[in-house]
Amino acid sequence: MDRRLLSAIAHRDHPIAAPVSAASLDRLLRRAALPQEARILDLGCGEGEWSLRALELHPSARADGVDISPHAVASANEAAVRRGLADRLTLHTMSADAFTVAQPYDLGLCVGSTHAFGGLTETMEALAGFVRPGGLALVGEGYWERPPAPEVLEAIGDYPDLAGTVEAAESKGWLTVYAHVSDLAEWDEYEWSWTGTLARWAADNPGPDGDRALAVMREHRDMWLGGYRSALGFVTLLLRRV
Repeated sequence: MDRRLLSAIAHRDHPIAAPVSAASLDRLLRRAALPQEARILDLGCGEGEWSLRALELHPSARADGVDISPHAVASANEAAVRRGLADRLTLHTMSADAFTVAQPYDLGLCVGSTHAFGGLTETMEALAGFVRPGGLALVGEGYWERPPAPEVLEAIGDYPDLAGTVEAAESKGWLTVYAHVSDLAEWDEYEWSWTGTLARWAADNPGPDGDRALAVMREHRDMWLGGYRSALGFVTLLLRRV
């Protein structure tokens, strides 16, 4: 079964697709204080919730969403139609690192998708090519609250601590002007939604696909509960291009 489809299913009940609450998302987007007729770019947009909420908060804005998963893009399109925002959101099914544009953006987002560019530093360099001077970026990235066990580090990746993450984000001509550090409640809501939604889908779809979904869910849950819970942090940085 396509891993991208499994991911789309798992995020159905948590379309923010990150350990960030709806209230925290709104606070970050409002702090951006975008101008009238703002242009927004969401790289690795997933189900589109960040872009859609930005469009609801800024009625004259327009957005481009880019994601490699056709399943996620389809979900984003359905949500845009349902919320009356389809005329202001243009979706592109392609790799984020292949996207090009002629006109710069006021806000560039890349939340939980820095792997598309090879890491945080490379993502900030790429965003500098998309965002106008004085424009903003919202970037969500994991970091280690404390050193993980070797097997967890191998499975999740070698992130720096929070200070190192901020340093990397600012290394390519950016300045942090605000941030949100996800708390344990936000992490638990995200993870229980991810694993629970996938488990429910597996129970409703017995057979090879259901078995595969259940196996992925259990592997993920075991790594979370027995490995990175309370060790892996997540920060969403609001940065200004300087």
